Amino acid sequence: MLGKGFLRGTQKGLAFLPMRHTDFIYSVVGEELGFLGALTVVLLYAFVIVRGYRLALLARNGFASLMAVGLVSALFYHIMVNILMTIGWAPVTGLPLPLLSYGGTALMVNCIQLGLLQNVALRRQDY
Repeated sequence: MLGKGFLRGTQKGLAFLPMRHTDFIYSVVGEELGFLGALTVVLLYAFVIVRGYRLALLARNGFASLMAVGLVSALFYHIMVNILMTIGWAPVTGLPLPLLSYGGTALMVNCIQLGLLQNVALRRQDY
């Protein structure tokens, strides 16, 4: 339930996982923090996704609403593909887990996406 402890994972430490810092970071979280840590990650992502879709519903501007749906859907797709990939239900594709995996370009794109969502949230009453 609680895992092996922070930085005490054997699969990561002995290099059994390929690309453990990018593609398989969810496996490392599951091993080190256990079921509760992995569930916490999924719940935090679910919170962001639900809030994003709720924001799209509340936005009065049509373009802002469609942009929010597109951004949140892309984020949801990356999350689902990575998590399903690490548990073995999808083929290994090389998509990093948003906001958690190591990676320069993917992290920058995810931050820009969240910044655009924040902009929609800030101006959802306009127009």
